[in-house]
Formats: sequence, C-alpha cells, structure tokens
Amino acid sequence: MRKRTLIVLGVFVAFFVIQGCSSAPEKTLLKKYFNAVQMNDNDTMSSMALEPLQPELGSWSVLSIGVEKIEPATLPGLNTAEIEAKKLQDAQIGPTIDADSAVKDAQFDMDTTRSSAAKAALKKKVDELQAKYDIENGKMQEYKKAYNAAKTAAAEEEEMTMFSLGVRELPNVRMLTGNVHSKDVDVSITNRAGVTKKYKLLLKQYLLKDEASNLAHRGRWVIIKFEPIS
Repeated sequence: MRKRTLIVLGVFVAFFVIQGCSSAPEKTLLKKYFNAVQMNDNDTMSSMALEPLQPELGSWSVLSIGVEKIEPATLPGLNTAEIEAKKLQDAQIGPTIDADSAVKDAQFDMDTTRSSAAKAALKKKVDELQAKYDIENGKMQEYKKAYNAAKTAAAEEEEMTMFSLGVRELPNVRMLTGNVHSKDVDVSITNRAGVTKKYKLLLKQYLLKDEASNLAHRGRWVIIKFEPIS
C-alpha cells in the first residue's frame, strides 16, 4: 500500500512539475539564452534565436509577458498562394513577349520605309502597339510583384517553422497542418556601464502534423526576433 501511495504521489508531483515548466516556457528559454550570451556561446544563441542578439550584458529581467496566441499554421496556405501567383506570372510571359515583338517589328518597318506617308502610318501603328505592350507589361510587373511577395512570405514562414522544429530538411514541411503558438515578451537589458535598453521578443512554437502519415512534429519554443522598444 505504501509503495502504491508513493507511486501515485510521484505521478502527481511529476504532473505539477511538468505543468509548471510548460506554463512558462519563455522564462526557461530566456534564462538559457542569456546564459549563452554571458558565455559568448554563439552556437547556443543561434540554436535558440532565429535572429540572435548579443548585447553587452550586465543583467536582464522580464518586464511583461503577453497572452499566448494559438493560430492555425499558415504555411500550407502561403505555399498555395505562391503556386497560384507563379501560375499567373508565367501565363503572362507569352502575351508580354508577343506584344513586345509586335512593337519591335512595327518599329523596324517604320525605320526602313522610305515613304513619308507610310512612315506616318507606321508611326501611328507603333504608338498603338506600344500602348498595348505597356498594358501587358504592366500586368506582368504586377504579377511578378505579387509572386515575389508570396514567395517571400512562404519562405519566411518556412524558415520559422523549420527553426522551431529543429530540422534542416523536411521535404513536406509546407504540407504540415496544426497550430502555431506565439507570445510577446518584453525584457530589459542593462549593460556593464549601467545603460538599459528594452526589447520586445517574439516567441513561437510550431505543433504540427503530417496528415498523410499521421506523424506529429512538435517544435520548440524559439525566439523569432528582438525588436527595440526604447
């Protein structure tokens, strides 16, 4: 009976210890990070922060901890948006090239004709074709801009996802579904000269799943960025 009681008690103690640790992941993360700063351990800092900050550190403290947010993973949607944007851009290449070729052909005809009347008519044609090209090229530039923006957004989200998951390669990472946990933490950092600066830290954790294989991918809490606030 005594053995069973001790086992049950041990389970309850372990549960509350785990709960205590999981309820404040930012404190453990920041303590390890600033210990690494004091030790000038660049490898450890780089493994914990996507964009490491290495201040001259005298002391640091947590000023405030924001409410934890839980949102659906956006990478699958961003990947789809990138694919669709590329399709629109690629589809516009042909019409843009055709319009450009038409302008150049008309320009060549105008430059090589000797008749003043023909030259005037071809000049009008060149102007009309140039206007059409400008429209097609305008579409091309808009599609290119949209594609670059979509590609950048997907790449940035993929980088954060991979960093939290702690992997260098994961072929199907853009297909993973699940939730992204995030919170803001304000910290105060004082250097050895007594000068204090404040930063807002964005922390994230990715808890994802491969639906096809029913395989879970549990990421770590990591520091995404340091943003000066004073």
